[in-house]
Amino acid sequence: MTIIDNDLLSIQEARILAENAYEAQKQLGAFSQEKLDAIVESMADVLEQHTQALAVMSHEETDYGDWQHKLIKNEFVCGFARRSLRGMRCVGIIGEDREKQTKDVGVPVGVLVALCPATSPVSTTIYKALIAIKSGNAIVFSPHPRAQKTISKTLDIMIEAAQKCGLPEGALSYMRTVAPSGTEELMGHKAVSLILNTGVPGMLDAASKSGKPFIYGGAGNGPAFVERTADIQQAVKDIIASKTFDHGVVSAAGQSVVVDGCVAGEVKSALQRYGAYFMSEDEASKLGSLLFHSDGKPNHDLIGIPAVKIAHKAGFSVPDNTTVLIAERKYVSEFDPYSREKLCPVLGFYIEPDWMHACEKCIELLLSDRCGHTLVIHSKDEDVINQFALKKPVGRVLVNTPAAFGSMGATTNLFPSMTLGSGSAGKGFTSDNVSPMNLIYVRKVGYGVRNVESIGAEIFHKQAATAPIAAPVTNSGLSSSSLQAVHRILKEAIGEL
Repeated sequence: MTIIDNDLLSIQEARILAENAYEAQKQLGAFSQEKLDAIVESMADVLEQHTQALAVMSHEETDYGDWQHKLIKNEFVCGFARRSLRGMRCVGIIGEDREKQTKDVGVPVGVLVALCPATSPVSTTIYKALIAIKSGNAIVFSPHPRAQKTISKTLDIMIEAAQKCGLPEGALSYMRTVAPSGTEELMGHKAVSLILNTGVPGMLDAASKSGKPFIYGGAGNGPAFVERTADIQQAVKDIIASKTFDHGVVSAAGQSVVVDGCVAGEVKSALQRYGAYFMSEDEASKLGSLLFHSDGKPNHDLIGIPAVKIAHKAGFSVPDNTTVLIAERKYVSEFDPYSREKLCPVLGFYIEPDWMHACEKCIELLLSDRCGHTLVIHSKDEDVINQFALKKPVGRVLVNTPAAFGSMGATTNLFPSMTLGSGSAGKGFTSDNVSPMNLIYVRKVGYGVRNVESIGAEIFHKQAATAPIAAPVTNSGLSSSSLQAVHRILKEAIGEL
């Protein structure tokens, strides 16, 4: 009897892929920006012919979301986001200041490891591959087990197109034997320079322990605040559109609604007109008990399905036109499921007496379930908007726009991206909408514009202006104190031999 150890196979495959990617990146790193751009365009051109088939495939394999909405995301990446990459210089000389005589040189970071979520497997995989090659980096994917066939198919299409256009073999690859042990081996391999983890929280600890820098885009408990000066109808329309897109699987879609008390009744009525169902305490309790398992992990059977089906699973009925389920809450608690991230059309609803109390409530929500991804404020008061932008521990603040679409740069002028950095200061590698510019080092070039003597003279004049007694001048024309300063500068600049 033959026994196959998938863990060992996965570990060995990870080592081979990382080493092959390292060798391929040596060639890729020497490509001009024009050559890299041609490869990116060839990949996107071919993918445009498969966006619908891949959207259907991802829905059938994962059972998450709505395939028509996944098609929108796929077309967004191959069209809108791809156009934003055009003209962007990532490698070679990418900036120059003739007046200051400085230059910026873009250098690829090296080999990237990519983890993609089962909730948006196609669009995220496409986007990561495009920005990696655009910036001259090799990239190895570890497909999500729940979307392995879809991610593999997407990558096969891209690899074939890219290699026909000159991409070195091994520069774009993926694991075929997927196991946690193999993914950990891949992330920790000495050839790897950076980890891109989008929406795979289960691998966060392993990424951190790898000792490699990593960009995490995923979880967050982002609220939407409706302030008294907001256009209530538009705000509610945006909240519903965001939370129902792809049945709520977009991490930025919003998890709670915080309302200024004086407009709470109007907001609630508007939500109901747009199909929101406010659950009774008993109904909210039934559903709350199903949202998460006893170990705190989300119930995947409720992720990415319509509100009507969610209610049915929880044992109560709602009108057929129900868009979202809402639970009214007073307090934020780690034990309250409605204070957490819910990747389905379910929202918590909080009423606060004014924007200052709402501000504190939003902070509580952002901190309760890992540091925040995205916050939305609906308001016409710029002072309030500025206070929210200044005080919130969140990656991005959006104003008067649907969170799901504004976060990815579809309804805002943020960079169009399917990899959104999350976390606040000190909690994440970046809060950017991740672009190729996050995947390069910028080497600084500075031309000499002053000589050492002029530096010494500047120091001497500064000392002379403040010293009560003139220092003795040496035969070189510089004071002894100036010479000491020059020597110190030279030692600091070149180090002691």
